[in-house]
Amino acid sequence: MDNTFVSATILLLLITDPLGGVPVFVNALRGVAPKRRPKIILREVSIAFFILLMFMLGGHRFLEMFQLSDLSLQLAGGIILFLIAMRMVFPAASSHGNQNEVLPEEPLIVPLAVPMLAGPSAMATVMLMVSQAPDRKLEWIAALAVTMSVCAVVLLLSGQMQRLLGDSVLKAFERLMGLILVVLAVEMILKSVRIFIQSLS
Repeated sequence: MDNTFVSATILLLLITDPLGGVPVFVNALRGVAPKRRPKIILREVSIAFFILLMFMLGGHRFLEMFQLSDLSLQLAGGIILFLIAMRMVFPAASSHGNQNEVLPEEPLIVPLAVPMLAGPSAMATVMLMVSQAPDRKLEWIAALAVTMSVCAVVLLLSGQMQRLLGDSVLKAFERLMGLILVVLAVEMILKSVRIFIQSLS
């Protein structure tokens, strides 16, 4: 995965999928006072940012501790991305949980920050970015910051977007992003397999 700042930002946006999370956020916050909702959204996005930042900065030590190679992380990341992308393209009824479920109390960390924004695929991706290009760490942090900023804006406008576009249009956008993510995931897997085969010869 040869990332630039732009491609890394796009990849993280595809993985965090803020448009796909709009119905979940709307329904999860339905029982919360309207004036309180922006604060909760900003808090949950901030929590997701710091969680992914910890994985980004501590990912190398994690790999060393468990004696994992960059190649194994890339292959695992590709597989995870592929599974996430397939669920985006072919969403199951429970892919985001029950979208009509109203949480009995104000959500904290789960399920909005984790796993909606900072899910396993996002964690694996930020670790992979740093492990492959540790000298560009500031660039990856900037890409993560931009991604979380876009997520915050989209989710702050989630109520208006759902009313304006409707669930069907949002689902269509999610499937389109899923298709792009499938291609990226397959490329990661193929690249890992090529590197592994070359290492055997």
